[in-house]
Amino acid sequence: MAIRFQRIVPAKQILRHFLPSSPESTNVPKGHVPVYVGENQKKKFVIPISYLNHPSFQNLLSKAEEEFGFDHPLGGLTIPCREDTFIDLTCSLNCS
Repeated sequence: MAIRFQRIVPAKQILRHFLPSSPESTNVPKGHVPVYVGENQKKKFVIPISYLNHPSFQNLLSKAEEEFGFDHPLGGLTIPCREDTFIDLTCSLNCS
């Protein structure tokens, strides 16, 4: 029986690759990161950096890495999931 360990990417490594350097990034409060979510049309969300280390959020980051690698078309972190799924996840993280 083999045990499979999921790869966990530290938040600092994620931020180094995804923090945008555009003027729009100045609208993001300290301790937060912009995230673009959606399957077809992307919507911008600003989330606390602490979410990046949560196991549920790590699953979304793994999907983003598989789909985009470290070359995100919008310049920020892009999550390839439905908007309502993302909102449900962030609400549950906010409550915990």
